[in-house]
Amino acid sequence: MTACLLCEQHDDTGSYLCPACTKSTVGRLHALPGLYDDLLPFLTPGNGGTTTRRAAAVSAPLPVSEIVLTLRGPGGIVGVAEDWVAAVRAARRMQPAVPVGAVPTRLSAAVRELVGHMPWIAVSWPDAGLFAEEIRSLGRDISSIVDPGDRDDRGTRLGACPAVDSSGVICGAILRRYPDTKAVACDWCGCTYPPATWPGLKAWIEHDEQQAIAS
Repeated sequence: MTACLLCEQHDDTGSYLCPACTKSTVGRLHALPGLYDDLLPFLTPGNGGTTTRRAAAVSAPLPVSEIVLTLRGPGGIVGVAEDWVAAVRAARRMQPAVPVGAVPTRLSAAVRELVGHMPWIAVSWPDAGLFAEEIRSLGRDISSIVDPGDRDDRGTRLGACPAVDSSGVICGAILRRYPDTKAVACDWCGCTYPPATWPGLKAWIEHDEQQAIAS
């Protein structure tokens, strides 16, 4: 009897990954292309609108989200997947893969190959635990952006950040108020709203929501 390298539970099969963790890892791999696509709307914090309004007394938002840009770039999701393809191929004494096409095409190809290797990874590869853990962590990191409701400590949802830059682009990221915090902070643009500004913040959020409905 051995322990699964991911869940650390006893596994009678003697594999590096138990059947349940093998199945969940395959599912996480299959989800990566979809998560890559889900990140696209979060690439630009602003909504690209041309709303005319007074600028809020906060810092200007970034033109793009650096975190999302990195995840969608060559060194992000696809880089992680292709690095593991390279590691598996080296361990199995196979020729290195040559990535072809744009990032989405490369990611799909890497995912297909890793899924194809999963029976061998689960049973025969000592690095199976590290691999499965990184794929799980990657999925969680992306989900924390595209679906913040999955966070254990998700706080109270207030609405879209009303910060604007000099061109009038609204940040639009979701603001949350967390327990035991003295100010509301935007994870995207870095703007902070102390308690004294909350009445005005609420008014601007409602204003932007009404304009979004009307547009």
